[in-house]
Amino acid sequence: MQCSLMKLCLLLLLFHPPVSAGPDEAEKVVLEVITDSSPCSTTCGLGIRTQTLCLLKDSKTALEEKVGRKNGTKDASQTKVSEECRVRKVNCLELWQCGLQTMTVTTGQRVEIDCLGEVMEAMGRFSWRVSWRYARGIITSDDSLFERWTAPLLDRMVLDPVKEENAGTYRCDVQDTNFRRVKRIYWGIRVLPVGVVNLDYESALARWKQDENQQKELQTVTQAVLLYAVGISLSLATACTGLVSLYRTLKTRCSNK
Repeated sequence: MQCSLMKLCLLLLLFHPPVSAGPDEAEKVVLEVITDSSPCSTTCGLGIRTQTLCLLKDSKTALEEKVGRKNGTKDASQTKVSEECRVRKVNCLELWQCGLQTMTVTTGQRVEIDCLGEVMEAMGRFSWRVSWRYARGIITSDDSLFERWTAPLLDRMVLDPVKEENAGTYRCDVQDTNFRRVKRIYWGIRVLPVGVVNLDYESALARWKQDENQQKELQTVTQAVLLYAVGISLSLATACTGLVSLYRTLKTRCSNK
């Protein structure tokens, strides 16, 4: 008996014509349009975009015009936007390739590279599949030179303390739960021994300015010495010319006598 009732119900569902929404129901349809949208919070990788959505004053007219535009019988919608609006945040992905970034450090420092970033970290670190690869000793983005590398913290790489043998390029790939790639970034790390070069920007800048001032002072002194030497040379030349003229004059007088 139950099987017969179920079959009867299925036949009714199959052959019953679909009920179209009447005019009263169409008027109750609520439509929203995006009136404002902010840029994506990140230039690469998954980010957040803020959108403002407002209700249409006449949803029925908007539906009719939408159907009319599909059939090629009406122009663009002339319906107006009401003042009833709301703000929402949605995910955005402008570019999944983030390129190559480099850093120079000295041995003994702590190096930490965050692969997910603030947005994806806020969504949950276990919402993503993170994989790392490593090209030892070189700065490159040639994928054929990379080998698989294991990061204990999954979403970030920490070298504490960093050693010279840690130099190279680290590549991070992020996929969502649907195995869709949402981010790839390369980190090139140069590791120098302590004392080889001063990486303190402020002290390096002060030393550079001091050297520049010393060069300017040396240049000023050199110019003064050159001017003094030129002046002495001109004076000597004038004196020599005068002596030669006096000698010739006296010689001429003696010859005439």
